[in-house]
Amino acid sequence: MSQRGIQSIEVGGRLLLALAHHGRPMALKDLAQAAEMAPPKAHPYLVSFGKLGLIVQDGASGHYGLGPLAMQLGLISLQQFDPLRLASARLPELAQALQQTVAIAMWGNRGATIVRIEEAPSLVHINMRHGTVLSLRGTASGQLFAAYLPRERVRALGETAFDDSFETLLAQVRDQGLSRAVDTVPGVSALAAPVFDGQGALVLGLTAVGPSASFDVRLRGAPAQHLRRVAAELSAQLGGRAIHAATPLADSR
Repeated sequence: MSQRGIQSIEVGGRLLLALAHHGRPMALKDLAQAAEMAPPKAHPYLVSFGKLGLIVQDGASGHYGLGPLAMQLGLISLQQFDPLRLASARLPELAQALQQTVAIAMWGNRGATIVRIEEAPSLVHINMRHGTVLSLRGTASGQLFAAYLPRERVRALGETAFDDSFETLLAQVRDQGLSRAVDTVPGVSALAAPVFDGQGALVLGLTAVGPSASFDVRLRGAPAQHLRRVAAELSAQLGGRAIHAATPLADSR
C-alpha cells in the first residue's frame, strides 16, 4: 500500500533532482525545463530552497547550483553507507538473475581478494572460497583492480609485469567498464564490474563466475549488462558515477 506524500514537496524536489542529474549550475529556464515545469512555477521553489541552503544562486551568472546543506546531507549520507554491506545485500538477487556464482572482490594486503560469495542457484557450482587471492592477469577481478587502481598500489605487491599486451588489455577494461576472463581455468569463465566511491576510487569488484559452456560472457550479453547495472547502482549509492563504455563493445569471445 503506497503512503500518502506531500505533492508540493515532490514537485519541488524535481528541481533538486535535475541539478543532481546534470551535475552543474543551471539557468532558471534550463532548470525548469529539466524539471518539466514553467520558470514562474519553479522560481518560488528555488527561493525556498535557497533559504534552506539546499541551493545557491550565483550573483554574476544567475545560475542555480546545489547549496551547502545539500553538500552536508550528501556527506552524511555517504558516511552511513558501507560499500561491502551494500554490495553483499545485492548478491542473492544477482546470483538468481545470472544463474551463476557471484562474489565480491576487494583489494587487500596481498592483492585482489574474495570477501563474499553467493553460490549459483543451479546445480552447477564453481569452487570459490572466502579469502582467495586472485591472479592479477588471469582473473576478471584481478584485471579490474589492475586497470583502475593507482599503479603504485599494484606494484607495491611486487607486480612488475605490465608489458605492452597487459597494458592493452587494461585499456580495454577501462574502455568497456567491464573485465572478462575466458577459460583461464579450463572450463571456467568470469565477468567483473567495478564499483566506485564518490571520489572516483575503485572500492570493490562484482564478479560472476560460471561454466564456460553455459555462461554467456559476451560484453553485450544479458549477464554483462545486468552486472554493469547493479555495479552502477551501487556506485550511485556511494556517490560515484556509472561507468559507460567509451568504445563500441565487441561481442566476440
